[in-house]
Amino acid sequence: MKKVVLKVDLHGDRIKQKAMQTASGLSGIESVSLDVKDMKLILLGEIDPVNAVSKLRKLCHTEIVSVGPAKEEKDKNETAKLAVPLKLNEAYYPLYYQMTPQYSQSYYVTSYDENPNTCVIC
Repeated sequence: MKKVVLKVDLHGDRIKQKAMQTASGLSGIESVSLDVKDMKLILLGEIDPVNAVSKLRKLCHTEIVSVGPAKEEKDKNETAKLAVPLKLNEAYYPLYYQMTPQYSQSYYVTSYDENPNTCVIC
């Protein structure tokens, strides 16, 4: 997961709304936040920062400030889940599908040429 910080030049409420809508519409976005004081748009998720900037440049001037991994906070519940022992004696049987044999089709073509020994009255 990436954290992308973009500096955007937003002047009106309508442009801010369009920028948020455009950013949230990108594929792989999990979270979008806007810092109005610093004029920064923060995107979290599996995204391409160049693609995000090219989409937002259609609305306003946009620059990439930083790209890096997002800070992941681990809860106590997650660490407790990792401590649960795994059962190794469970067997998973693969699924087999019985397939009917594929027979090839053969075609016989007979050619009937004119017999030169036939009687023809001209």
